[in-house]
Amino acid sequence: MSWEREVEELAHRRKLAEQMGGSEKVARQHNRGKLDARQRIAGLVDPGSFREIGKIAGRGSYDESGELTDLAPANFIFGRADIDGRPVVATADDFTVRGGAADAAIFRKVVQAEAMAHELGIPLIRMIDGTGGGGSVKTLEMVGATYVPAVPGWDHVVANLDAVPVVALALGPTAGLGAARVVASHYSVMVKGLSQLFAAGPAVAAAIGDNSDKEELGGSDIHARNGVVDDEVASETEAFAAARRFLSYLPPATGKPAPRLVPSDPTNRRDEALLSIVPREAKQVYSMRRILDALCDKGSVFEMGARWGRAAITAFARLDGWPVAMLASDPSFLGGSWDAKTSEKVERFVRLADQFRLPIVHLVDNPGFMIGRDAEVAGTIRYGVNAMNAVYRATVPLASVVIRRAYGIAGSAMSNAERFQYRFAWPSGDWGSLPIEGGVEVAYKAEIEAADDPEAHLAAIRERLNRVRSPFRTAERFGIEDIIDPRDTRPLLCEFATLAWARLF
Repeated sequence: MSWEREVEELAHRRKLAEQMGGSEKVARQHNRGKLDARQRIAGLVDPGSFREIGKIAGRGSYDESGELTDLAPANFIFGRADIDGRPVVATADDFTVRGGAADAAIFRKVVQAEAMAHELGIPLIRMIDGTGGGGSVKTLEMVGATYVPAVPGWDHVVANLDAVPVVALALGPTAGLGAARVVASHYSVMVKGLSQLFAAGPAVAAAIGDNSDKEELGGSDIHARNGVVDDEVASETEAFAAARRFLSYLPPATGKPAPRLVPSDPTNRRDEALLSIVPREAKQVYSMRRILDALCDKGSVFEMGARWGRAAITAFARLDGWPVAMLASDPSFLGGSWDAKTSEKVERFVRLADQFRLPIVHLVDNPGFMIGRDAEVAGTIRYGVNAMNAVYRATVPLASVVIRRAYGIAGSAMSNAERFQYRFAWPSGDWGSLPIEGGVEVAYKAEIEAADDPEAHLAAIRERLNRVRSPFRTAERFGIEDIIDPRDTRPLLCEFATLAWARLF
């Protein structure tokens, strides 16, 4: 009366599923320099924590007596696992089974993985390789008819973007639905030389006369620069590490707090280099990343999107162990001026921080929106206003530190001016509706032209205005809340982080 025979069959089916697409196709995957799907899951999650769901789903082959002779597993693996001891849903496309094409997919597995993350309120990681269950011409012949396009379960994808952290790792050539699944995430990564991403691959693009190879058409060098994906890494191992680190700053779901780490860096640490890091000469640049490292808990800065929208730095970090979202200008690119891509990047980052309830710290050195014909063609003002709107819509506590410049509409996007301004300025602060250097000749044109010595008169005007532009004059009128010694910035921001987190939860 035992069920031992069925249990033995179950073990046999599980063993068949572990063969994936078969030894030959698995070897071919490895020879391409790629890990297989099961190796990827093992490399991503805590050892021994993965519990697979639907392992024996696939297409069985049977003999004339109805006995199982073989099992071709579905080309999608998923289950529950831990990352740093916290539960996640881990998924991986199996390229060894029909290259991830639809005719080897069981879409209900994909849908159930998305639904699991949403209903349990835990992060989702997609490791994507191939079309991600997308179209295959062979499928049409097998079915015997074509079909009106639809994506089963896409409503779960949309719902997850509003509910839980979603990470997507592109780990091979990724097209169509697979590419869409990469982009529909909060954080996405490509591996240089291994990953390519496109709406349709080179064979399809050739039909319109585009003969680019995979890398030219959709390599990481393209998409890590245009914002389609957030980051480019050198190996799959680095991709796994990036995913783990990204999730370490975030809560398991919206409405829940992100974890605080035990503080290991004194809150009263003062970095002497900050006193002289900003040059007195306005046209000289400095390292904003050096400032970030000095202000945040040591080793905690995790920058995202470094290769696109480069006039702004977006990073997660910690202050006294508390996770925060760090937004900072980068004066080494376009002088820190926000162009269209930078503005898009800022908007996305601020919305992400607000959605998952991370306090925002904004380090400001913004001379304005990028100007010139190219900036106008790119629609900079529209993207810039969207970025500003994101700042004004954010409901999490925000602290701003004016490091140097804050000019015009872009400068005013440092914070919501209608709320309490948790704000500090360094003595190097320089602000206004426009830079004085660019406005003197216009404002005093007639006076300068009428002077006996126009150059000397212009110099005298500039000297007068430089006295007026002193940040201390603004502080006299309480136009800026506090001017601080740059070395006091970390203690003050750690205080902000503690107050902000007490307010959030």
